[in-house]
Amino acid sequence: MTTSAETEHGKGRPDARPRTARPGGKPLASISLDLDNLWAYLKIHGDAGWESYPTYLEPLSAIVTERLARHELTITIFIVGQDAALEKNRGAMQALASQGHEIGNHSLSHEPWFHTYSYAEVVKEIGESEEHIERATGKRPHGFRGPGFSLSPDTLQVLAERGYLYDASTFPTFLGPLARAYYFWSTKGLSEAEREKRKQLFGTAAEGLRPITPYVWNLAGGPERTNPLVEIPVTTMPLVRLPIHMSYLIYLAVVSRPLAKAYLKSALAMCRLTRVEPSFLLHPLDFMGGDRVSELAFFPGMKASTEFKLDLFDEVIEVMRGSFELVTMEQHARHILAQGGLQARTLQ
Repeated sequence: MTTSAETEHGKGRPDARPRTARPGGKPLASISLDLDNLWAYLKIHGDAGWESYPTYLEPLSAIVTERLARHELTITIFIVGQDAALEKNRGAMQALASQGHEIGNHSLSHEPWFHTYSYAEVVKEIGESEEHIERATGKRPHGFRGPGFSLSPDTLQVLAERGYLYDASTFPTFLGPLARAYYFWSTKGLSEAEREKRKQLFGTAAEGLRPITPYVWNLAGGPERTNPLVEIPVTTMPLVRLPIHMSYLIYLAVVSRPLAKAYLKSALAMCRLTRVEPSFLLHPLDFMGGDRVSELAFFPGMKASTEFKLDLFDEVIEVMRGSFELVTMEQHARHILAQGGLQARTLQ
């Protein structure tokens, strides 16, 4: 397929050249952080007080920047536009951006029922979020991830129209219904209207049938459009499609740390065997335990301390670095386009 998007998206950017593994060298793995804030979690859970947009971004950014610098690691950080719009979060945003991380768009309002929005609502959500993010960080996003892995044809069309390089909203696992069942079990007091909004939270079991390797979306103009939109799924374990992101590893490590490490090594070995270049996902609560965010004690894994989670993060990064070259999602997307031969798919 053509790769003219590399030129279009790369104008004036220092990281515009595709990142490719050296002959005989390590394959790539991209790492991303969804910068979901305290208010967003409270809102999704149906808790009062989210309307004042309580935040933990300042202490979180201090932890994240220190840990990533320790590992000399540059990643992609998906920012919620509402957070970028608030002056109280500017310091945290600028600290993350100044460290050289790629900045992505995670929607304006962070509502996991994003897939129910009209075309006009999607335009507003993505466009306004983009403006706030660029104003706060000095960086225009080239990648998008929908809140709660929410995706729709209108979203893809808007991303293509706005010249985005990639989307990262698919999560190919069969466990969505189980995650949704746990969510409704742990959430009390939601109205019927609120429950209706959340009825497709985390997707259906059919998500597990989606590809785990990248592809391009077949949109208006066809797969050979001037700016092909790459889809980079959040990687799950090949064949069995079980999650391998950091939060899941923390759940396992609370039970048994050796089990979590063995699970990760097995998943990465399967990725190498099947030639899957992973896209590894992080969340704020992977860096902070219940000792730092008591309001979110209802989340699985929050009994683990901040120290426990950071030690595990260090171990996970070193294990991954042993098998893969760790890059941003933009670098990963440009590498994918440079390789060519991508299938074109239509969102059902």
